[in-house]
Amino acid sequence: MPQPFHKPIGFIALLMSCLTLGNTGFLDPIGASPPVEPPTLVREFRGAWVATVANIDWPSQPGLSTEQQQRKLIELVDRAAALHFNAIVFQVRPASDALYASELEPWSEFLTGQMGLAPEPFYDPLTFAVEAAHQRGLELHAWFNPYRASHPAGKSQPSSEHVSHRLPQVVRSYGKYQWLDPGEAEAADHSLAVILDVVRRYDIDGVHFDDYFYPYPIKDEAGKPVPFPDDPSWNKSQQAGNQLDRENWRRQNVDRFIERTSIEIKAVKPWVKFGISPFGIWQPGVPESIRGFNAYASLYADARKWTKEGWLDYLTPQLYWEVESKGQSYPVLLQWWHQQNVHGRHLWPGNFTSRVGLKDRLWPAEEIVRQIETTRAQVGASGNVHFSFQAIQKNQGKIADALIEGPYAQAALVPASPWLDHPVPPQPVCEWKKEAGSANTLQLRLSDGKQPWLWAVQTQRGGQWQQQVVPGQKSQIPVDRSGQLPTLERIVVTPISRAGVAGPGIVVAVE
Repeated sequence: MPQPFHKPIGFIALLMSCLTLGNTGFLDPIGASPPVEPPTLVREFRGAWVATVANIDWPSQPGLSTEQQQRKLIELVDRAAALHFNAIVFQVRPASDALYASELEPWSEFLTGQMGLAPEPFYDPLTFAVEAAHQRGLELHAWFNPYRASHPAGKSQPSSEHVSHRLPQVVRSYGKYQWLDPGEAEAADHSLAVILDVVRRYDIDGVHFDDYFYPYPIKDEAGKPVPFPDDPSWNKSQQAGNQLDRENWRRQNVDRFIERTSIEIKAVKPWVKFGISPFGIWQPGVPESIRGFNAYASLYADARKWTKEGWLDYLTPQLYWEVESKGQSYPVLLQWWHQQNVHGRHLWPGNFTSRVGLKDRLWPAEEIVRQIETTRAQVGASGNVHFSFQAIQKNQGKIADALIEGPYAQAALVPASPWLDHPVPPQPVCEWKKEAGSANTLQLRLSDGKQPWLWAVQTQRGGQWQQQVVPGQKSQIPVDRSGQLPTLERIVVTPISRAGVAGPGIVVAVE
């Protein structure tokens, strides 16, 4: 199995020199022929949802102490890094509440057991999560539910800061839930203000929505569909001159919110990605063999339009079916979503990894491995997102073993987003620092004195190349000269920008 990046690099002797890589290829500092040509940097999005609603993933239960919450979160990100994941999709707003310090919405009861009650001793979980992720080279995407106002798993009374008290005129009860009415301008303004507040104040890497827009339909005791109670906003729209029918008006409400979110995120921080994980079927019959729920007609979610308009930096359709499912074929759906991606943005399908190891409807771990392989085989798709992290954390059905011993054996960079506005790092400067005993330290910095987002470190041993990903905030890489490992032939170091773009690399010569 490939060695993880935190293990020391063995070598026999080191020539203390680094060369800048030319545009025509990698120069060999020893003068060997042919010149050094390390493989293309390995890139693949490897994300996992960390759900806080109903305490699915974190924290394990409401009301844990600050120390317990922080320890569990560190265990989570350590596990993700050790398994060569490179992103966490962290749910910060499960139901118009906050897993962070907010002046716009109350503390979530899934954190402390009481809505509006802050952690004690105080800390900010989102700040803590971002810092912990970045220290391990992981991206952190803040996951928001833009319209859900309450969840039946919540047991405490809504606090006075909750939207049901602040803006009761835009909140609708629907079954066991409360919902912000997407047709109300005040509701959209409030949710967007919440999102932009997080973008401004936290060093997140992405904003993420899941598949909830208008709610999934419910039925009454007689089995008849219950209409969503948006008569007030619908009537208001007609009085204002709306000419659309109700279904297209609802889709327009969601479309406008998605477009506004996309534009305003970039106005605040142009490098922050915006992604959505819609239900995996746009409409049944599209493609022809597909059967199932109609998200376009029932959730009023036109994910195809959002993709074609270029409002998203990445799309994560929830392909929660087996590769060989007849009516919901994973490869057929994945190919169709690729065909809609006319702007060439990221396509990172979502996988129902938590189904592995379940007693009923059991999936073997090999099913998820096959889904990853299917994603890799699809032109235009470049990664996967797993729901949810608890299955991986617990090694449910040996899924973690299957990933690290198979498709995630080598570390990978997040695919580059060159359309995002973030400067490409300049060339690195390196030098060796001799230590007592068997270790030396490779010291890295950029020529402008700043830090890159990441260092991609490629090592060659016995003619074989291995990639490691090191956080840019780490300026030293320990190097072991005990001779325990095969002879180290070369090291290539490449700085990576926040948008994932590679800067000029250097070759560290070894003789």
